[in-house]
Amino acid sequence: MHRVSHDLARGAGVRENFEEQLERFYDLVEQAVVTGDPSWVDPLIFDWANVPTQSDLEEGQHSLSALISKISALTFEVARETLSAKDALDLLTAVTAVYTYSLEKASHHEAEKRVSYISNELTHIQQKLEQLDRSKSNFIAVAAHELKTPLTLIEGYTSMMRDLVTQTENGFDPMLQGVHNGVRRLREIVDDMIDVSLIDNSMLSLNFQPLWLSHILGLLKSELQATCDARQLTLESRPFPGGEQLIFADPERLYQAFRNVLTNAIKYTPDGGEIIVDGRTLPGFIEVTVEDTGIGISAEDQAVIFEKFSQLGQASLHSSGKTKFKGGGPGLGLPIARGIIEAHGGTIWVESEGYDEKKCPGSIFHILLPARSEASDPKIAKLFGDETPTTTTES
Repeated sequence: MHRVSHDLARGAGVRENFEEQLERFYDLVEQAVVTGDPSWVDPLIFDWANVPTQSDLEEGQHSLSALISKISALTFEVARETLSAKDALDLLTAVTAVYTYSLEKASHHEAEKRVSYISNELTHIQQKLEQLDRSKSNFIAVAAHELKTPLTLIEGYTSMMRDLVTQTENGFDPMLQGVHNGVRRLREIVDDMIDVSLIDNSMLSLNFQPLWLSHILGLLKSELQATCDARQLTLESRPFPGGEQLIFADPERLYQAFRNVLTNAIKYTPDGGEIIVDGRTLPGFIEVTVEDTGIGISAEDQAVIFEKFSQLGQASLHSSGKTKFKGGGPGLGLPIARGIIEAHGGTIWVESEGYDEKKCPGSIFHILLPARSEASDPKIAKLFGDETPTTTTES
């Protein structure tokens, strides 16, 4: 034992009372050999397994398995040097099973401890990432609200100047119109930033009203038709089962979500292409599809386009025009659409054969919405319910 203790202690930086612990180990090994039960070493292995520090776990040094392996090797070496061949063989035969058991136990405890350590580290990292994400969301919300005040002032003064120019006919109206358009685009970006913050913090409120999807899609077609005509795009909104079905949802938010999806299709469809809006009914749901003949989406991008700030486009193509071919943007349209659809209890996804600007494989966006036939607001439900008034007969 002294030989083993001395050899292990050289330059190993072993802890205090190591010799006492080693003596205890050999006593337990002896008991295990005598009784034929290797579990005698369990208490000591358990104690040793809980000794390593965090640095040991990080660096993988001085592991318990390595220590037992060294003890085993030195024991065998001392036995060969000090005992006869027969005695050495008898000793090694007796203790090998105990050492093997001890090594297995040590490896098991070390694995558990390392898994626990890594799990705690991952939890800590996840908490930091969540805190960082909350900080970003808070910054976006604060920045957006701070920008709204000066934008309102600019809009107001620009409107007053336009009225004045119209009266005096000085000819500066195109310049003021440019300022007005720029401010309007800035306001749209600020509003998108606020919506993203609301979605991230689960604070997006919905005002459920009776609506028909065909009406919303018809209004959108009218709004976007001029843009499509300018780029020679065909925008077709087909009648589909469920389009004329009365459902309860937030019409303003759904309009915003569908608009974001459609403008995305317009943006990535070359001039002369086609965009088709169609749909169908499913049990409890209405599915709306937006299919385009655009440049498509690669498989890796399909997993991230619904994440905020994920699709920034090329910096050289950034402009105030949201529907310019391949025009860049802040990457908020599709994330906001997903947040609105999911807030309704639905889902949105995309399928595409891949990205190819020459073949233009196109993309199909699927929007699945619950076909709610009842309003969550009791007052609205009473107005649109099927209850028939009761009549009374005076006696």
